[in-house]
Amino acid sequence: MASPAARRWRRQPVLQPVLALLLAGLLAALLGLPFLTLAPNRLVTGQGLALLGLLDGTGWALAAPLAAVLAFLAAAALAPPRRALHAASAAAAALLLVGLMALAGVTAARLSAGQSSLARVSLGGGFWLALLLTWAVYADALARAALGRWQRAGAHAALLLALALLLAGGALDALSLLKEFANRQAVFQAALWRHGQIVLTALAPALLIGLPLGVAAAGRPRLARPLFALLNGIQTLPSIALFGLLIGPLAWLGQAWPGWGLQGIGLLPAVIALTLYALLPVVHGMAAGLQQVPAAVLDAATGMGMNPRQRFWQVALPLALPVLLSALRLTSVQVVGLAVVAALIGAGGLGAIIFQGLLSSALDLVLLGVLPVVGLALAVDAGFGLLERRLALRPA
Repeated sequence: MASPAARRWRRQPVLQPVLALLLAGLLAALLGLPFLTLAPNRLVTGQGLALLGLLDGTGWALAAPLAAVLAFLAAAALAPPRRALHAASAAAAALLLVGLMALAGVTAARLSAGQSSLARVSLGGGFWLALLLTWAVYADALARAALGRWQRAGAHAALLLALALLLAGGALDALSLLKEFANRQAVFQAALWRHGQIVLTALAPALLIGLPLGVAAAGRPRLARPLFALLNGIQTLPSIALFGLLIGPLAWLGQAWPGWGLQGIGLLPAVIALTLYALLPVVHGMAAGLQQVPAAVLDAATGMGMNPRQRFWQVALPLALPVLLSALRLTSVQVVGLAVVAALIGAGGLGAIIFQGLLSSALDLVLLGVLPVVGLALAVDAGFGLLERRLALRPA
């Protein structure tokens, strides 16, 4: 027969169901899926290793505090939601995230010690799923804590600093992902620089072409209909197909005018294709932003003696800027992702590393290209989000 304390625990309602669901998935990932994989070399599929089977003395020393953090989060799911509790849950999730990384690094170092130099210890599916769910717990708790802007920035900075210290201190060097980075550091840096070059070179003409087209479409509905039909048609083309369609004409132009440096593969077709993809959100954002400016405001500006140029730059454009920034935010993230595919036509960038890993069935090499792309997309999105918030807080 259950004790009174056990009966009270069973009757305790789950007051934070989102947190409880995330924790249930986190425990299932840690206990039911491989935490690490061990392979004799980078080209062979590794053997999945469960977390409990990997723990030794040092591992248990790290796992015990993590278990305590999980217990705290489980208790928080049963407690009434309060700002202080949410803040404490966010801190606990950050500690759990850093602890999982440290545990993976320590365990990988122990596994690598008895293996050949070709052996690879990779992060397993259980680790990646647990990391994702832990980040979800952290983000959810931080949002519910309703912290100030600088407090949230400080929390993110502290978490990133802790992860950076783990990397700088060599705690994760035994993982295959870090070994791939060490073996290809110069190639990685060149690919990262090339990826940024592709993105910036595509966004610049998209803005130079798209913004005037958006202004024209906002004031001329007869122009807007065929223009948006054309741009929507370009968006429906798969990226590979658009890259392929550009190879033939550019190669022919390169043969017709050899002194111009035109060619069907490389940076030029990639930039043209990405520019075409970026035009629709830029043009639509500019046109939508201008169209939502109240007519009464423009009439008032005219009554104050402003000419059309002054009305546009001093009234219409500032009021349209929030919508335009949202469109630019979407466009930039889209171009960062699509630039990966440009590697298939010789443009280079991080996509070259990704496809090289896919061709050689080296998952960690794929991740070496994927993770920076995700990081760049998140950084671009966060940068535009910060700019939008600063614009919203700016006095009129």
